[in-house]
Amino acid sequence: MNKENKIKTSNISNAGKKDWPLWEIFIRSKQGLDHKHAGSLHAADAQMAIENARDVYTRRMEGVSIWVVESKYIHASSPEESASLYDPANDKAYRHPTFYELPEEVKYM
Repeated sequence: MNKENKIKTSNISNAGKKDWPLWEIFIRSKQGLDHKHAGSLHAADAQMAIENARDVYTRRMEGVSIWVVESKYIHASSPEESASLYDPANDKAYRHPTFYELPEEVKYM
């Protein structure tokens, strides 16, 4: 392969990577019961995102489960809206588990 073909191939592969969507990565550790956000990466599809996340975020075998979500599907509330968003729940004390005593056998609650 001559130098000119190498440059063309390189430009094509780099251009393709720019089109890859951004994925948010969530890892469940061996000690935890919940998935925690570990970071973000670009990948062509969900399977590639899982494989890349395994290589990047679980190199020391610390994860037992990986979730990947394409970033464009994550929607969040705005901090400026927090007062109106959470205000209706303040008068519903029955939603807070402060009235219950858990037996000692119950863990992770």
